[in-house]
Amino acid sequence: MRLTFPRILVHILGCLIFLALPVLFAPGHSDLMSVIRVEPTQRDLITNLLITAFFYVNYFLLIPRLYFPKKYFLFFAIASLYFLLIAVIPAALIPHRQYGIDREMHAPGPPGNSKPGGHSVEMPPSNESKSKLPPPEPDGNTPFEIVHRFILFIAILFFSLVLSINNRWKQAEKEKINAELSYLKAQINPHFLFNTLNSIYSLAIEKSDRTATAVVKLSDMMRYVLTESGEAFTALEKEITYISNFIELQRIRFGDSIRLNYSVEGNVKGKAIAPLLLISFIENAFKHGVNAAEDSCINITIEVSERNLAMQVGNNIVAVRQNNVEEANGLGLQNTKNRLQLLYPGKHSLEIKQTRLTYTVSLSIELI
Repeated sequence: MRLTFPRILVHILGCLIFLALPVLFAPGHSDLMSVIRVEPTQRDLITNLLITAFFYVNYFLLIPRLYFPKKYFLFFAIASLYFLLIAVIPAALIPHRQYGIDREMHAPGPPGNSKPGGHSVEMPPSNESKSKLPPPEPDGNTPFEIVHRFILFIAILFFSLVLSINNRWKQAEKEKINAELSYLKAQINPHFLFNTLNSIYSLAIEKSDRTATAVVKLSDMMRYVLTESGEAFTALEKEITYISNFIELQRIRFGDSIRLNYSVEGNVKGKAIAPLLLISFIENAFKHGVNAAEDSCINITIEVSERNLAMQVGNNIVAVRQNNVEEANGLGLQNTKNRLQLLYPGKHSLEIKQTRLTYTVSLSIELI
């Protein structure tokens, strides 16, 4: 969550209002200082302060590191321990007084009972005065206080969960839109289109039978980017077709100047995947692994099992000219890594190995 000034102000006001609730709803006192000096109010203030601290610990630490990675047992174990602290600490810091006993021991006798010489004699309190004293309070937490703190704790726990999940989906949607725009620009920018169209033009001059095929593949790619990628998830079969079309156009573009090996194994039908998730690693191989003056080799393998997809992309590292800042900084790959974290938390593994001569990406995703 990006902490802008308005958000910080909202958090500060929210915390102040929450901490002020015990004072605002404390009954039977006329001024602020007398309310704050009352022991139940002090215990409630400490409780609210601990619950406020738990909200931020849970929101910024426990939920991102334990709940979203599906470490539920550890998450709820830590939350339970924190509730025990909330239940025990207020009563330990502000213990209950034994009002009944204290007042009974120091209650003055009735007027007129004094020894000669003006010395008064303290008499035991009468039954009537005893009945007016409040009953003694227990040393520990009362059942009402435990239930009150538990309700507040559960409310804050679920509130922080709802906020985190909502922000997570908003961030995922934002990353998805950014990725769509990035890939759309990558496919329709002049560098890509001119090279592809020049290759198709050469085929047309030669009256090659592959001309119509190349035009259809380019059309299918553009249609996929413009329409299919608008969904949260798309058919894996369509995603693989998009990748195959992209690779076939690269074959037409580079011809025999590179060694290109591409294979897809397994049944891709009946499965779904986030759109435009795999192509970034494949595009990266062509951006940084192709140079006509050097030995250029690209290997792409996709294996699909019943519930898993494994992809490996490898290329030789060659000297290439960067076309724009995004390519030089690797923003496309970083966006894809962010999408993997958001859309497949705990359901993917990504390993990137780079040596002096080679660059290899190994990706595994648990399919829907």
